[in-house]
Amino acid sequence: MLKSDDNPDKAVALEYGKLAPRVLSVARGNLVKKVLQIADDKGITIYRDKDLVEVLSVLKPGEEIPEKLFKAVATVMAYCYNINDKFKEKIMESGRIND
Repeated sequence: MLKSDDNPDKAVALEYGKLAPRVLSVARGNLVKKVLQIADDKGITIYRDKDLVEVLSVLKPGEEIPEKLFKAVATVMAYCYNINDKFKEKIMESGRIND
């Protein structure tokens, strides 16, 4: 989950698709707090990057991340991988990374 800053007006949830990361959901306005609370309750890592959220928030849910954003999104995923055991398990089960 990406959010823009400490008082976000946008948030973007990502998932690792079959070929590339993709947008799971985009929240704006009042919905952001609710989505962030759900993510927190479920132990989903929240990464803050205002610029990346701005760019990703124009994509539609289900849309793959454009190749020009792979490096930025890889940074987010690496961060999640390093701090979240469930994320590690999901990636390893997909066969994309060997431990």
